[in-house]
Amino acid sequence: MRAVAYDTYGGNEVLAPTTRPRPKVGPGEILIRVRSAAVNPVDWKVMAGGLDGLMDVVFPVVPGWDVAGVVEQVGFDTPEFAPGDEVYSYARRDYVHGGTFAELVTVAARDAAPKPAGLSWDEAAGLPLAGLTAYQTLVRLGTGPEDTVLVHGAAGGVGTFAVQIAVALGARVIGTASPANHDRLRALGAEPVAYGDGLEGRVRDLAPAGVTVAADYVGGVLDTTLAVLREGGRHASIADDRVVGAGGRWMWARPDGAGLRALAALVDEGRLTVPVAAVFPLEQVADAFELSRAGHTHGKIVIRVSE
Repeated sequence: MRAVAYDTYGGNEVLAPTTRPRPKVGPGEILIRVRSAAVNPVDWKVMAGGLDGLMDVVFPVVPGWDVAGVVEQVGFDTPEFAPGDEVYSYARRDYVHGGTFAELVTVAARDAAPKPAGLSWDEAAGLPLAGLTAYQTLVRLGTGPEDTVLVHGAAGGVGTFAVQIAVALGARVIGTASPANHDRLRALGAEPVAYGDGLEGRVRDLAPAGVTVAADYVGGVLDTTLAVLREGGRHASIADDRVVGAGGRWMWARPDGAGLRALAALVDEGRLTVPVAAVFPLEQVADAFELSRAGHTHGKIVIRVSE
């Protein structure tokens, strides 16, 4: 099968088109023919060796953890799916090796879900990792209608989903972003505030009693979070492990088919949309990584593997 892979840690120079064997399909797994896969910053950070102390790596590595495609084969004891099913998944394994920037990828059935009917292949591929990160953060913090939620990095890849999900959960949402993104946040249901110096005061102007939930998707904002968090409030970060010592949660999304089904339900209800900023063919993964590194896109960067 066609794929893009790397044989050693490094930058874009280590990426190369390749041909890989057809993946084996174990018990409880499904083989997905990839239609689209999405780029996340973790993909090129892993390639640079950034998670070497955390996860085992088996070279050559096919990068990519997000996928949307069609079930081609199911393993033994996999009644949840059948060939021909349209699915999507956050396909991270416990080690780094066979990712989604390839024509075929195997995924544990428990980590997949039916593709939302209202999303294109590109949109569906862009939802799993970032969507689950936002969803799991807010759910674990017990977010509900009585909450005022502060979303740090509300216009970013994860923050955009967090705003929509928190609104769907019935919460009031205050989102930090540059002024250029404030109209986008208002359209999603958030009350925008500019980040940077004076953020605490701007949040207090909107929520004099403080916020009850704070979700940090950018890092470096712990002091502000603690300054505006109401007594008994809950907070978490995906970017700053210091939250643990301050009574918060440090989180990293887990593959979760049930969570993907919950996200699909929000899509079907018209409460969750997936912005796509750019689409690249499989042979241009390096260009997609370069765009991701620049950090200026408003929406997901997608690798279209097949039509």
